[in-house]
Amino acid sequence: MPGHHDVLDRSYDAFLFDMDGTLLNSIAVVERVWSEWARRHGFEPEVFLKTIHGIRASDVIRGLGLPGVDPVYEADLLLAEEMEDVSGIIEIPDAVRFLNAIPDGRWAIVTSAPIELARRRMAAAGIPTPKVMVSGREVVAGKPSPEGYLLGASRLGVDPANCLVFEDAVAGILAGEAAGADVTVITETHATPFETPHFSIANYRAWQPRQTAEDRLKVVAI
Repeated sequence: MPGHHDVLDRSYDAFLFDMDGTLLNSIAVVERVWSEWARRHGFEPEVFLKTIHGIRASDVIRGLGLPGVDPVYEADLLLAEEMEDVSGIIEIPDAVRFLNAIPDGRWAIVTSAPIELARRRMAAAGIPTPKVMVSGREVVAGKPSPEGYLLGASRLGVDPANCLVFEDAVAGILAGEAAGADVTVITETHATPFETPHFSIANYRAWQPRQTAEDRLKVVAI
């Protein structure tokens, strides 16, 4: 795995993006809905919210091992609430410009969210829809399993080792690494930064995708 200094010197066949926290900021909604859920089940929201980012709702709830609680049913309730609440969802700065500059069919979104929620949030933030989207319900194992990123690369017809994954959460970073891809970390949405060996950028303001003479993709400073 290249160190964080030289990852941008490489060129890639495709880019794979997480959604929440990477292309758009839905923290306000996620924290409103999950805080209420946490209180109903006797958890302290401030502590609990640190554990949920980038992971499928059903996996979060299953991991708690609550007696008499059906993770799939609870995840569906949360989904219904999150579908109703798109207030305050915005793009990560310059994400839309960055995505619109990538050639068609050369990027995908790989999200832990169900597809209908992903589309709702993307519409709220103005995020364009790629040809390939992989949702949390299409994989057997969610992040940190690499399954979603492997499926995204497969649908684009590229080797995951020749992809650059954009992520913001630890579970997603681990998924990108396990898929054999390089990873760039978007730090804009996390008030508490964490240590990562990967190339990190706050947002897309200072960056631009560029096609090389060999028809590959690079990320270059503007």
